[in-house]
Amino acid sequence: MGEEKKTINVGMVGYKMMGRAHSHAYRDVPFYFDSPVTPRLDTIVGRDSSRVGPAAEKMGWARHATDWRSLINRSDIDLVDIVTPNDTHSEIAIAAAEAGKHVLCEKPLALSVEEAVRMRDAVKKNNVTHMLCHNYRFAPAVQFAKQLIDSGKLGRIYHIRATFLQDWLMDPNYPLTWRMQKNISGSGTLGDLGAHIIDLARFLVGEFDEVAGMMKTFVKERPLGDTVHNLQTEIREGEWGEVTVDDASAFLATFENGAMGTFEASRFSRGNRAGNRFEINGEKGSVRWDMENMNNLEVYFEEDEAGIQGFKTINCTEAEHPFAGNYWPAAHILGYEHTFVNLIASLMDNIGDQTSAAPNFEDGVRNQAILEAVERSVNKRGWTAVSDIYKPESVEIN
Repeated sequence: MGEEKKTINVGMVGYKMMGRAHSHAYRDVPFYFDSPVTPRLDTIVGRDSSRVGPAAEKMGWARHATDWRSLINRSDIDLVDIVTPNDTHSEIAIAAAEAGKHVLCEKPLALSVEEAVRMRDAVKKNNVTHMLCHNYRFAPAVQFAKQLIDSGKLGRIYHIRATFLQDWLMDPNYPLTWRMQKNISGSGTLGDLGAHIIDLARFLVGEFDEVAGMMKTFVKERPLGDTVHNLQTEIREGEWGEVTVDDASAFLATFENGAMGTFEASRFSRGNRAGNRFEINGEKGSVRWDMENMNNLEVYFEEDEAGIQGFKTINCTEAEHPFAGNYWPAAHILGYEHTFVNLIASLMDNIGDQTSAAPNFEDGVRNQAILEAVERSVNKRGWTAVSDIYKPESVEIN
């Protein structure tokens, strides 16, 4: 008989789109992965009692509640998962850490670097496992790109150009949800979409040095309302509010290793539903990835024989590719939801082995510093060093 697995009780705060993605992942992890830890969907929390109950039943949670503090006060909750608007992350995460609970938090980590540092310090001080939900790191093709880069097959890295383009906000009558209010979201497209490509760049290329950006708000007033399901909304007729964040952002970057980058995030790019893409160029080769075709990695190697050089497409579903061997035979492709399954499986391994998760709250702090550096560069209309925002050595816990 094999070693008995440990079960941990999960409490999740929030139940909309990301709540669905996380719930699905918790349920699927034991099916695909032989993790030392099995998650149990114990309690889901939402402020609207009329909606959180049906959500709990549909997504497989044993119970539901309307106050997240009830999770903190329960000794039988082991992991707190935060999928709420950004302005609530800090209070919930710090309270969970101080209660000795592991913490998974949606991105961006916080509203500011100072807030993110407090969260990072709390999880470290209380020695709990902490993870930040940048799920795109966990696509097998992205993980394979990381392996190629780390192995030196691309040589020295010179360039990354990355975009995350969407078009769902182009209707001027789309309501003013929390994502368009700076006091709740921290920033607009920059923090929502730009945070993902920033994290991918740090994961694949290295730490940022300086940035220079621009931001634009195309629609400055919107009707008040809320998101009900995915991008379906409810509008309160006759009530309007100011948009206080960016609709689009772009910035240049230099990296500590000498590479350079260009980044663009927009919700006004007609025809792009989720244009999360990057190309990385090195001295010996290049890689390209497109989330809308997420199983494939395009690869170019300069050492290929003359006359047959060119980008080739690798379908990253072979057993040799990261995570892929846990699923189906080669070319039986994976989807968006599996990036979350892979992330949760990694978190379960980290909790079981008592090892550090990645990306974690330190990554969240560093990503937040880059977001703030971009905003500062926009305000002063010039280059800004990320180290002017955050110096890791000055805030590390002994």
